[in-house]
Amino acid sequence: MPLPPLRVGDLVVDPPVLLAPMAEVTDLAFRTICEELGAGLTITEFLSAHALVAGAAKTMRKLVASTGGRPFGVQLFGREEAPLRRAALLAADCGAALVDLNLGCPAQKVVWDGKGRPNATCRGSGAALMLDPDSAVRLAAAVRAALPPAIPLSVKMRTGWDAQRRNAPALAPRLCAAGAALVTVHGRTRAQGYSGEADLETIRQVRAAVPPATPVCGNGDVVDVPSFERMVAATGCDAVMIGRGAIGRPWVFAAIRAHLRGQPPPPPPDRREKLRVLMRHLALCREHDPDNVVWEARKLVCRYAKGEPGAARLRARAMGLEAIEALTDLACEFFSNNPKPLT
Repeated sequence: MPLPPLRVGDLVVDPPVLLAPMAEVTDLAFRTICEELGAGLTITEFLSAHALVAGAAKTMRKLVASTGGRPFGVQLFGREEAPLRRAALLAADCGAALVDLNLGCPAQKVVWDGKGRPNATCRGSGAALMLDPDSAVRLAAAVRAALPPAIPLSVKMRTGWDAQRRNAPALAPRLCAAGAALVTVHGRTRAQGYSGEADLETIRQVRAAVPPATPVCGNGDVVDVPSFERMVAATGCDAVMIGRGAIGRPWVFAAIRAHLRGQPPPPPPDRREKLRVLMRHLALCREHDPDNVVWEARKLVCRYAKGEPGAARLRARAMGLEAIEALTDLACEFFSNNPKPLT
């Protein structure tokens, strides 16, 4: 049965398919592309509460509203109440329709200092909070109390720290009691990182454990309509979040949107369509982040070309180019219907 729109407080997400927050990926340009292709809600890159409160320029530039007045979420990470409360207010002032607390990032610099101790700056943020459920609940309650009532709090968590400590089903109800109105579960432990298959059974257990009125969003290994259907059928989740499956493949949102609306599936993107979306993506980069457009263009050309014949040679050439015009010409050459050999 198709999923109905996701309702989180007064926020309605239709279709109930979200773009996951991903560092150095979900900037405004990519969020816009995914929204235009059918994502129901996008969320910023995960943002350090400490950095936001300190006014760090690089982080502040990432706290930006979606274009066209579309609703968007802001994800925060940290381990201290005061910075998280103040950062939540900054997100609200920016127009966020939802604020998400990160309990899932596995990155070493966020979790530990490499010597088994909390990181000196983040002090055990992200997935490390799965090891300290009391602190996770305390922080969720603090952010909820700081936010205006109309802006819901969500949490994004892993299944647990490792295979021996999959505590998401026990922690999720406590987070809901602390004020979380949406729980997203990435079906991997911190120890797994992004390897192995997503654990759909633990997501199902979270769905069974939290109050029926609180929606649960499943995350992990959704790359197309069949994997979307598998996630929903196996977990009973109320929404699905897509991360790596959308990188270089934002058409996944269009396919799932059509599926949910009972419409014919859109044709797989050919080279012409890939070039059209890539050019739109590059134009958005030039508009919103002109200082980094060459670096972004190198990445994007390679991401959109992944899986195409000659992609490896394209990557080698793209990494050596220093001008956006040259990168654009390279993309046009590669994605044309009769591409010239890349030598």
